[in-house]
Amino acid sequence: MKLTTFNSFGKISISNKAISKVAGYSALDCYGVLDLVSPLFANNSYFAKRNSPNRGIVINKIENDIIIHVYAIFKYGVAISAVSESIKKTIKYNVECFTGMIVREVNVHVVGVRV
Repeated sequence: MKLTTFNSFGKISISNKAISKVAGYSALDCYGVLDLVSPLFANNSYFAKRNSPNRGIVINKIENDIIIHVYAIFKYGVAISAVSESIKKTIKYNVECFTGMIVREVNVHVVGVRV
């Protein structure tokens, strides 16, 4: 699926994979995030796609807004609420700058904690 927006120059289409990579790299840059995991963690797809930065990101489009779900593993001892807010702000800013579209919400799902 592609996200499409229009501006004075014409139509712009951006693939979900491109947006999920921007969101994935943004999340991994935040302090306290160790890794991103597939939302299908139960079926061991986490181990199959170990090096993919977009494996823990799900992109949905509602009207002209983007909704992003992030599935992350946090570092033990960090404040979950502080790291989650950092992820939300960083992803929202980077994806809005990249696409020119509005990010309605960023939902952070904490899948686990590692030492």
